[in-house]
Amino acid sequence: MRMNKEELVKEVSAQAKLSQKQTTEVIAALLDTIEKTVSKGKKVTLVGFGTFEARKRAARVGRNPQTGKEIKIAAKTVPAFSAGKKFKELVK
Repeated sequence: MRMNKEELVKEVSAQAKLSQKQTTEVIAALLDTIEKTVSKGKKVTLVGFGTFEARKRAARVGRNPQTGKEIKIAAKTVPAFSAGKKFKELVK
């Protein structure tokens, strides 16, 4: 089962006792701030929940699954999330 953005907005709106419009704006601002911060190479840590950060991937050799031919995969930086202790315990 998955929760989409609309369902998330409804749930948060009910818990925070805010309108769905206000909740949508808050969630959008939160995600935008996380994206901008991580794109600048900084970490965003929400204690108990987790850490968002940029991680570097080294260049490597891979294989084309259709032909089996080796291909070079360039190094790049990707967004990553590490769950916090409390979040990990809840998911067990």
